[in-house]
Amino acid sequence: MLDINKIRNDFPMIKNNPDLIYFDSSATSFKPQCVIDAVNHYYTHDNSNVHRGDYYLSYKVSKAYEDCRKTIADFINAEDVRSIVYTNGSTSALNLLAYGYGRKYLTKGDVILLTYTEHASNILPWFNVAKETGALIKYIPLNDDGTFNLDKYIDCFTDAVKVVSLPYISNVLGYVYPAKEIIRIAHEHNAIVSLDGAQAVPHIRVDVKDLDVDFLSFSSHKMLGPSGVGALYGKYELLEKMDPLYYGGDSNARFDKEGNVILKKVPYIFESGTPCIEGILGLNAAIQYLNEIGMDNIEEYDKELTLYFIDKLSQLDNVTIYNKKTTTGIISFNLNGIFAQDAASYFSSKGIAVRSGNHCAKILHNVIGVNETIRASLYLYNTKEEIDRFIEIIKDTTIEKCVESVL
Repeated sequence: MLDINKIRNDFPMIKNNPDLIYFDSSATSFKPQCVIDAVNHYYTHDNSNVHRGDYYLSYKVSKAYEDCRKTIADFINAEDVRSIVYTNGSTSALNLLAYGYGRKYLTKGDVILLTYTEHASNILPWFNVAKETGALIKYIPLNDDGTFNLDKYIDCFTDAVKVVSLPYISNVLGYVYPAKEIIRIAHEHNAIVSLDGAQAVPHIRVDVKDLDVDFLSFSSHKMLGPSGVGALYGKYELLEKMDPLYYGGDSNARFDKEGNVILKKVPYIFESGTPCIEGILGLNAAIQYLNEIGMDNIEEYDKELTLYFIDKLSQLDNVTIYNKKTTTGIISFNLNGIFAQDAASYFSSKGIAVRSGNHCAKILHNVIGVNETIRASLYLYNTKEEIDRFIEIIKDTTIEKCVESVL
């Protein structure tokens, strides 16, 4: 069980904004004080670069920086810390994979399997790689409600399928895809699997060894950590085959004027330039915080809140819900006859923060039939009392009030 009062007290944003109800954690989460302290401590006590200084302070920071790699590996049960590549977030991780692996190994006629639920970061890079290599993008048919259908997935396979790239949890529908079965089937057909874990890693226990996944991407800012930081997990033997996206300091061992270059080994070959050191140290603190609470406890609490929210919404006759089967804290809905952005603006005037629009999933309308939705996304610091307050506002929402709020 979570001590929700204690947890809420750990977040300065909640204490400093007592009237705000924040239901947009899928976009970015609040940060606990321990994460803020880790960032501040670096700047006020340990400010120096990593891997570049022959002095104690640089050594100290470099060690803490590398220790986070072990923290991340343990968190997702990766056996080899060298399989953890620091990135700027899920977007850069997914681009690194698409260009570093896909551009190098895909050829004309090869197939990349995606779904209509993809975030832009997990579809646009593959679009470009397909254009460059002659590979083909194909979409896995989903059930009418957006849930995954393994039989339809199996039917997609031919010898041409080389890559399967999917969200572990959809950022709009919140459904957990059956990743272990998806991966097993792909491997039986000699295809690799990339999971976009941006919504999964903060909310459920992710075990890359048990899943046998080839690649997993995720972002710090959605899991209580700082912005501008994330990671790509990859099986070491696959990472060794990839090309870096960037070249520069810290990724090369030596080079000469004739253009002879010796690059470093994985993961450093992918980490050119001075990194977001304070972000990495903050991510380390965030993972420690999540570990203290327990991912199983977080998943259970997410489910409790989600089912409560959906039950309350289902009792209203002015609401359409698009993902009634979700349990992961993401609820997508609309108020009948009211434009999503207008409703969100009205909610904002009442102290409720939700997201509206297509949520970077611009082809999902092929599944749910609408382009824009309101997305309420919950996390471990939200409460049923906040949900109740929101429900009362929804009950009283009219198109006239929404229009007035944006004038």
